[in-house]
Amino acid sequence: MTTPFTRGMSRATELTRAGRLDEATALIQSLLQPQPPAADHPADSMVIEGDFSRLGDSVSAPPRRAAGNAASGIREGLGETLRRIAAGGMPGRGPLTPQPLDLPEGARFLSLTHNGGHGSRHYRLYVPARQPETPMPLIVMLHGCTQSPEDFALGTGMNGLAEEFGCLVAWPAQPQGANVQKCWNWFRPEDQARDRGEPALLAGIVRDILRDHPADAGRIYVAGLSAGGAAAAILGAAYPELFSAIGVHSGLPVGGAQDVPSAFAAMRSGSKGKAQDRSVPAIVFHGLADGTVHPSNGHAVVRQALQAGTAVKRSRVSGTSERGRAYRLNRHENPEGRSICEHWEIEGAGHAWSGGQPGGSYTDPQGPDASREMMRFFLQHRQA
Repeated sequence: MTTPFTRGMSRATELTRAGRLDEATALIQSLLQPQPPAADHPADSMVIEGDFSRLGDSVSAPPRRAAGNAASGIREGLGETLRRIAAGGMPGRGPLTPQPLDLPEGARFLSLTHNGGHGSRHYRLYVPARQPETPMPLIVMLHGCTQSPEDFALGTGMNGLAEEFGCLVAWPAQPQGANVQKCWNWFRPEDQARDRGEPALLAGIVRDILRDHPADAGRIYVAGLSAGGAAAAILGAAYPELFSAIGVHSGLPVGGAQDVPSAFAAMRSGSKGKAQDRSVPAIVFHGLADGTVHPSNGHAVVRQALQAGTAVKRSRVSGTSERGRAYRLNRHENPEGRSICEHWEIEGAGHAWSGGQPGGSYTDPQGPDASREMMRFFLQHRQA
């Protein structure tokens, strides 16, 4: 059903593309004024109240950003945001120059390129110094908007865990030529299906690594933040025979949007996504104070992961991280007692990688360690 918000965003997009930015700005400002929910409105689909935050910004203080890029309100820089949308991008903040990565002696952080029928992408590949004799698990990490592989690697600390557990980690790079803000294009139909667009490119990177490096084809996983989390969900749905599990941090469900206006709507109020034929095990993290991607999107990702109808046992645990962040964990186990879906909801956390390192962008060091929990979850699962 078309809502007034969706109709308004469609009109704003038309105005932007026509160069009528003042009119588009005024329209979006009016659309994003907070609306009180109805008394019987479901809790998991309430609209975000308060000022609109651009993709990549957070309503809470802890996430680290590039120096000089403070969070802005709806009226600051909206015209520039619209220019970016008109050029094919999504809202974001300026680039961050990451600190150098310290590698253990003998480890390698390779710079590689995939070339295939669907295009090319650069990527980094972490090869641990301590390599087991058997083929290693492979984790594909998809950065968020405006981030780079190096920035994301620094913020998540996943390379350090790969050294500890003996894994390869691939870090694909989204160029500005594909999206002005370097977002993965999760909201475009041509980038939401198997054997086309960005899913085909990313699957091609995995196949290159399987061909050229000692990766275990039965233990391949993909995780991402924000737009990268949405892209990870798409990959799990598009290639369930390739990926054994997915990690979605502050992301959105598969089919949650089909264009820029519906992407804004999904980010603002949530989306149920589209029913999928198959699903893979999923671990989901979302901050309950996320003002960029509505937390109800995390529930939608969980529903997609559980839609296959496998009998599961659900348990719920509440806890507090070592640095004081309260969280709720909903865990779903199969009859064999293996966790097939986990949903971590973090109190007071914004749009940032939980438990991340302060040197990277969009990290919340106070939260539970999403990277370590994802590693634990992933290594439970392998292709039959």
